[in-house]
Parts: sequence; C-alpha cells; structure tokens
Amino acid sequence: MDLFGTAGIRGSARERVTPELALAVGRAVGRDADEVVVGRDGRTTGPALAAAVEAGLLSAGATVRRVGVVPTPALASASRGRRGVMLTASHNPPTDNGIKLFVNGVEYDREAERRIDRRVEADEPSAAWDEWADSSHVDPLPDYRESVVAYAETLGAPADDLRVAVDCGNGMSAVGTPQVLRDLGASVVTLNANVDGHFPGRESKPTPESLADLRAFVADGDFDLGVGHDGDADRIVIVDGTGEVIHEDTVVAILAERYVRTAEAADPVVVTTPNASARIDERVRAAGGRVERVRLGALHEGIARVRREGGEDTAVVFAAEPWKHVHTRFGGWIDGICSAAVLSRLVAESGLSALREPVTERPYRKVSVSCPDDAKSAVMADLTTSLPEAFPEAEVDTDHGVRLELPDSSWVLVRPSGTEPYVRVYAESDEVDELIDAATDVVESVVAAN
Repeated sequence: MDLFGTAGIRGSARERVTPELALAVGRAVGRDADEVVVGRDGRTTGPALAAAVEAGLLSAGATVRRVGVVPTPALASASRGRRGVMLTASHNPPTDNGIKLFVNGVEYDREAERRIDRRVEADEPSAAWDEWADSSHVDPLPDYRESVVAYAETLGAPADDLRVAVDCGNGMSAVGTPQVLRDLGASVVTLNANVDGHFPGRESKPTPESLADLRAFVADGDFDLGVGHDGDADRIVIVDGTGEVIHEDTVVAILAERYVRTAEAADPVVVTTPNASARIDERVRAAGGRVERVRLGALHEGIARVRREGGEDTAVVFAAEPWKHVHTRFGGWIDGICSAAVLSRLVAESGLSALREPVTERPYRKVSVSCPDDAKSAVMADLTTSLPEAFPEAEVDTDHGVRLELPDSSWVLVRPSGTEPYVRVYAESDEVDELIDAATDVVESVVAAN
C-alpha cells in the first residue's frame, strides 16, 4: 500500500480519501495515541471524514479532542504534546480531501507514515470494547492567533501604518490572517474571506492567474502588500504594491536572511529543498549561515536531521520550500499565517522594495523530459556521472536528484517525477535558455540510452 504522498494522503473524496479510509487511518493512528486533536478545513466532505476519523480513533482507545474548522497551522500547534489529524486537501479542488498527521507539532516522518500504511493494509482490529474512548470539543484558535501575534512582535517593526490586502480564497486563512494582522496594527482589507468548501471566489491554489483579482485590487489601491493563501493556510503568496507577485524563492531568501542575521547560534542553518533557488544560498551565506537541503515535502525530516547531526553551536533558524515556511523558533509546522505576520512586520520596518533589493533574481525555467517509470532509476544513476562531466566547473549534490551549482550561482536540478513518467529539469541563470538546453540534451541522451 502507498497511501502517503509529499503532503499526507490526498485525492478524490469519493474514490480515494473516503470515509472508509478515514476510519482505517484513524484506527491506525489511535493505536499509538492517548489523545488526538482532530480538525478539518471548510470542504463539504469534511464533516463525514472527520466523523469517520474520530470513530477510528475512539475505537482504538484514543481520546479525541474535536477542534472543528481551523487552519492547518492551528491544528498543528494544538497537536503539541499529543497527536493530531487534519482533514484537508490544501490547494486541491473542492472534490478532493486529504489527511495530514501530526505528532507534537510536527508532521509524521516517513517511518511513521509507513507504520500507518502497514496497519491500514493489514486491516487491524479495534481495541477491546471496554477500551474504547470518548471525545470532547476544544477551541485552540484564540490561543493560536495570540501566539502568532506575540511571536511576530519579536521581529521587525509595528505595523500601525501598514495597509494589507488579503485574499483568503474562501479558505481557512479567513479565520486567521486578517485577525492576526489587525491585532498587529495593520489596516486590512479582505477578499474571499468567507469559508466555503466550494471555493467560489477562485481556485484554492494561489497562483499569479488565480490571484488576478487580488493583484488588480492592490495595484488600484494604496496598499503596501497583498497576501494570498491556499485552502488550509499553510501556503502564502506575496504581492507588491504594483500588483506583481514576488517570486516565492525571493520571499524565502528575505526571511532566511533575517533569521540568520538575528540568530544567536554560531552555526545558523536554513533547511530548504533541491528545487529552491541559489538566491537563498547567496543571502544566507551573506548573513553568515549555511543551507542544508532535503527532499520535497520533508522539511520536518531535514530539521530533525540537522538537529541530530549538528553540534551545540548548530541551530535550524528557518526552513522553507517554495510557498511553505517553518518558523522554527515558533513551531515545527508549515505556517502561512505566521509568515504573513512576520513579513508584515518586516515590511513595516524596511519596506518591501528594500527587503527585495539585495536578492539576486535570475530567470528560471523548468522542462519535463519523457522517461518511463521503470527506467528512472537507471537514468538517474547514469546522470550522476554524465551531468557532472558536462559541467565540470559545477559543485555537485546528488542527495535528491542531481543538483549542479555553477561558479556564478546559476544552478541546474535534475530529478525524477514522483507521480508522472518524466524527469524534471530545473535551471536558474542569467542565460537560462542556454543552460537548460545543455542540461536537457544530456538528460535526453541518457534516457535514449536506457
């Protein structure tokens, strides 16, 4: 069985993430737990799935605390000291739903997911009848919002004169980001700020296209920045005062540099993913830190690894992949609401243009090369030697695909798709067309030879 992708279990609520599956996952999680918090986003299929998860947990002997409709970061925060189950498909369409699992504020790692996978496949029975547990309702949202405000106030400057437009996309940020930013003193105008599982205002995934209304609204108004979220409020997109979407890696670079510069540790580390831009490495190095990379969807595993392998002078001060940020001093989960709060304080202090100015933004491209699934392993093995031979001046990292960083900080990443019959080629360079063409030629020749 292979239930888990890069962000929990996700798919059609009628064909994949069904009440039957939710019941089985709940029972599998409950075997490890004394107490579990269960929350959901605003999707129409959420109540049925939450009820099924709760039944599974209770029948395994785990006490359930129902938190209702909340952002994923609030559920993750509430899972500290216990386990958590969040029913959400994040930015997927309204026909989908999903299951994300947490323990002590951190997503399940691969081994924990495999354990759940094995139990679901084995269809293990419930606990003895007299060991079944009970449930009750708790409301973690007020405490979560207060904690985000208190944390953001440790960074940047008061946001009293800041004007922010927030597009909640009919998702869960509607009960988080506007309230937090107003508590920080900002003047906030919202779009699509009612929670609606049909996502009538726009598609849940925040992209330059889906945020067209926000971009036009910000450009026509007098705003310092715009904020767009996905359905469960773990992703964030930033729009400047002209309506331009700020590149997601530039946002990561801004936050990473600030966290490194203000770190108390002698060895401050930023964890990111192989597809993240070298602009992040540049700003982190300039601030006196270093970057460690981990596979997509596994920031929590990368944080744990650095903490395990580092000495007493090492600290993970920030972790991020595009659009998703872990503010490690605040918590171990991805949190778009916290990002909105922190960025608002930084913009209030310096202005968005000044924050962006030191970041080198090079052209970026991605190409997909057809490759049969059964040939991917052999192709990637050959590319670990053929790509470095084609780019002898590059520094090579083969932990997660093949990543080449050139002396001018241009970079290429080649990795197999986990879901489609392709090998992906990413490149960022002032001469991006020439660089990606050269790398793609190597990849195509290796695929043809296999």
